[in-house]
Amino acid sequence: MIVTVPSSPYAGQKPGTSGLRKKVKVFAQANYAENFIQSVFDVVEREPGTTLVIGGDGRYHNRTAIQQAIRIAAANGYGRVLVGQGGILSTPAASNVIRKYGASGGLVLSASHNPGGPDEDFGIKYNIANGGPAPEGVTDAIYARTQTIDRWLTVETPDVDLDTIGSTEVAGLTVEVIDSVADYADLMETLFDFAAIRAAVAKGMTMSFDAMSAVTGPYGVEILERRLGFAPGTVKNGVPLEDFGGHHPDPNMVHAHELFELMFSDAAPDFGAASDGDGDRNLIVGRGRFVTPSDSLAMLAANAHLAPGYAAGLKGIARSMPTSAAADRVAEGLGIPLYETPTGWKFFGTLLDAGLATICGEESAGTGSDHVREKDGLWAVLLWLNILAVRGISVDQLAREHWTKYGRNYYARHDYEALPSDVADALIGELTAALPSLPGKAFGPLVVETADSFGYTDPVDGSISLKQGLRVLFVGGSRIVFRLSGTGTEGATLRVYLENYEPADGNLDQETPDALADLIAAADAVAGIVRHTGRTEPSVIT
Repeated sequence: MIVTVPSSPYAGQKPGTSGLRKKVKVFAQANYAENFIQSVFDVVEREPGTTLVIGGDGRYHNRTAIQQAIRIAAANGYGRVLVGQGGILSTPAASNVIRKYGASGGLVLSASHNPGGPDEDFGIKYNIANGGPAPEGVTDAIYARTQTIDRWLTVETPDVDLDTIGSTEVAGLTVEVIDSVADYADLMETLFDFAAIRAAVAKGMTMSFDAMSAVTGPYGVEILERRLGFAPGTVKNGVPLEDFGGHHPDPNMVHAHELFELMFSDAAPDFGAASDGDGDRNLIVGRGRFVTPSDSLAMLAANAHLAPGYAAGLKGIARSMPTSAAADRVAEGLGIPLYETPTGWKFFGTLLDAGLATICGEESAGTGSDHVREKDGLWAVLLWLNILAVRGISVDQLAREHWTKYGRNYYARHDYEALPSDVADALIGELTAALPSLPGKAFGPLVVETADSFGYTDPVDGSISLKQGLRVLFVGGSRIVFRLSGTGTEGATLRVYLENYEPADGNLDQETPDALADLIAAADAVAGIVRHTGRTEPSVIT
């Protein structure tokens, strides 16, 4: 029997670049999560009796929200729900399940790389039938519905056993608890030369993978240790925990410092990697060599043909606007298109669906391809392993060879977190007004060539996205990008992206802070960061 629960709207349920993210205590309010889920079901197009995928990263409140979602799905006419065992599916694995089983969409319960726990973050994102995040037209419609919703639908039924693989009937809905790992691991075997990697491991190749007590632990153990033969214990922090062990599951040099310390020590294995809360980001670090996400995208694209899944070559490369232009030079060298999009994986979806791009990446440690419609942390790790195994060289050697061919984009992102929204808006507003006057101005040795507010017209569907970040481009190929992030749960985060290009015959062996010193000074001079925020240093540098 369907139960109608009267409700009223909550303000602020607008999905950001990766769904709706708030503190757990916000989601735990009466009707809050239910309103949002019902708004999704009220808006999205689907056939009666269709399949819905539900999974999350195992963070606190995950199981509670899944039980709510199952009941609401039953009341809204879904015929089947596929849910990962224990409520767990990495974000790329959820995308794969949606695509493999012909689901009309899925709910991904995660706040990605944000901390977890009773006082921390939670999130819900809707992915469409292609497996990718809902485009802006859908998220805008969901948000509009949250502002008028007056009821949500449910059924009265006991909780579903999420830990036992098998099927359960819930008020006419079939709930299938599936192996969270198997489908994804099988897909990876079709893309990469597991035999070549196993051979390299047998010859002594070593690695360390930090799953950060997050979702990729079980995937890493199955693929890296069981299928590829790396030693037991190669996967560190491999058990998903509701609070990620009290750590911040963001794979960068701050939060994955133990991995960095290992990789720059005498005891370093050949290869180091990490993934984040929901498994869609990656960190790549060789013995004594950190590879920035922007460089990783470029290096993977330049060598992807060495993996069976990409042996025919790439159709195109896509990157988010703040990501460095290193991939642009690879695309030019390969004679293929390069697409520069706004931040948010959903902007890659139309390019992938149309066959215009094969590999995509974001500077925020997200890389992926057309195998799913999400960025994919373990996919990037496995492609790196495939390339290193076939070429028989180290990460450092590969990076140096790449730079001597394409030049080097020294790169960093400075985040100023939890700024008062009015302060952040004032900074961006003042800088936007100043953009037309910047070309020709000198900031130290840097001369502004162009400055603009980035807008994007999708080449497939013609949709337009404006105000996607402010760009200041300098003569010679260096640049600064300023952007307010939509992935936090409180206040505003100002992201400042710094990029110094050195051509192939330039100085390719500088320390990154030294290479960026002039740009850091220029960023403050251009935008008045200290004057507006009172901050003399960023919260995080990645």
